[in-house]
Amino acid sequence: MFDLGHYLPYLINRAGARLAVEFGREIRRRGIALQEWRVLAALADQGGQRLSDLAGLTSIDLSTLSRLVGRMVRAGLLSRERMDGDQREVSVALTDKGQRITRAIIPIAQRYERRAFRSFMPAEEATLKALLLRVYANLERPER
Repeated sequence: MFDLGHYLPYLINRAGARLAVEFGREIRRRGIALQEWRVLAALADQGGQRLSDLAGLTSIDLSTLSRLVGRMVRAGLLSRERMDGDQREVSVALTDKGQRITRAIIPIAQRYERRAFRSFMPAEEATLKALLLRVYANLERPER
C-alpha cells in the first residue's frame, strides 16, 4: 500500500514549501526573492564562486542562474568577472550591498529554522540534519 503522507519526497516538499512560502514572503519585503536569497546565502557561506559551482551549491539550473545573476549584478548585489586564463568561466561574488542585505536576512532565516525545530531536542535537530545530508548524498550517487 502506498501512503502519501509518509512518502519521503512528499514530506520534504511539503515542509520545504511551507518554509519557502512564509520565509519568501518576508524577505520579499526587503526586495529579495527566494532564489536570490539562495545565491546570497551560498556566496556568504562559501565566498566567491564560479558560476557552475554556484549552480551546484544553490540547486539552480545553470541557465536560470546565469539570468538571475545578471539581474543581481544590475541590482548591485553581486559582481561578476571573467576568470583568469579562461574567458568562458565567470566568477561571482557579493558586493558590499549584497553583504549588507545578506547580513540583514540571516537573522530572519535563523528565526524560521528555530521555528521549524521548536519542538525538537538539540540532538533530534542534529540527527535530522545529518540524515537529510545523507539522503542528499545518496541521491547524488547513481543508482546501482
